[in-house]
Amino acid sequence: MNKNAVHLLMLEKLEIDLDVLQRAAQTAYEAATHAENIAENKYDTLGLEASYLATGQARRVEEIRQALKQCRAMALAPYDAASGIQIGALIELEAENGTTQWLFLAPDAAGLKLDHGGQTVTVITPRSPLGAALLGKQLDDEVQINVGGAVQVFSVCETL
Repeated sequence: MNKNAVHLLMLEKLEIDLDVLQRAAQTAYEAATHAENIAENKYDTLGLEASYLATGQARRVEEIRQALKQCRAMALAPYDAASGIQIGALIELEAENGTTQWLFLAPDAAGLKLDHGGQTVTVITPRSPLGAALLGKQLDDEVQINVGGAVQVFSVCETL
């Protein structure tokens, strides 16, 4: 597993998402401001709905733009056992049932799924319960989180 390659994949995916959303936001804006969508009576809400969509898409574009900015600025220091897991770490966790998963701890872009050499890497942030629990942990430490009233336990197998 290569942390730099995973970081580049994340940036590339965010850039693609930003491009797609910018085009969708522009289309929604054009629909909202098109002459055919001017309300003819109080029940004609097509223009209003298009306006809401354009506003939401513009907001999402800004969220991705900020995530991209933060992820570009993120430092990718090698794992330091003295400080434990920090933002920028690539972590392999093992659940109690023996399944493993790779996670990339980033300042933003939570939930992004990346394919690195056939292996799925999920981006998480310190704002998530698992991300917060991982901060400062060491190799072979156990991490517990409460999800929907059930406690889940993971073991840190590898960290880069």
